[in-house]
Amino acid sequence: MLANSEPLHFRAFRDVLLAQGVVLTEAQYYGRYLGFDDASAFAAIGEDRQRAWTREEIGSFVAQKAAEMTELERDVCILFPRAADVVRRAASAVPIAIASGALGHEIRRVLDREQLTSCFSAIVAAEDTPRSKPSPDPYALAVELLRRGSPDLRPHECLAVEDSAWGLQSARAAGLRTIGVAQSYPAESLIADLVIPVIGDLDLSTLGDLRRL
Repeated sequence: MLANSEPLHFRAFRDVLLAQGVVLTEAQYYGRYLGFDDASAFAAIGEDRQRAWTREEIGSFVAQKAAEMTELERDVCILFPRAADVVRRAASAVPIAIASGALGHEIRRVLDREQLTSCFSAIVAAEDTPRSKPSPDPYALAVELLRRGSPDLRPHECLAVEDSAWGLQSARAAGLRTIGVAQSYPAESLIADLVIPVIGDLDLSTLGDLRRL
């Protein structure tokens, strides 16, 4: 949601799969697989294409994709416009966390490059939960980690900012309030308490209003 990395994820998935004789189109990726973590995406693609890939083979695909992502992101800022400013303003007001389907080293690589890592009180990555979005597991863990600093914090007092239907479903299932950002999918496809056009339009004064609903 902060980083415009999905085009790069698609390219990396596409290239790894092409070596296996599987063609993945952009429409297929965005329409079916974007919400999965890497391992789950490869597993779903294999199932859909009747490929009996083993866990070891899928693990190899994940490693290949991670290596390609490192090259694609090298020395490139992939954050959406004004996303870094939003993160810094939010972190100065409340504890914030990341709940993502990306691998931990990929998340931290982007945050470190933009000097944003210290803004986050907790980071939940793909390898940290048994199930990925749209399961509630990533957001449930994020709230649990935030509660270490605020023991009285409850899920309904937290806000998830997401730009995909899978992410919003995950947050709602975990009991969070939601803000949809229509920068990857049309606004009408996002079911949330509030929908905004781009992450740079996030008004922190609105967050307090939503938390009190």
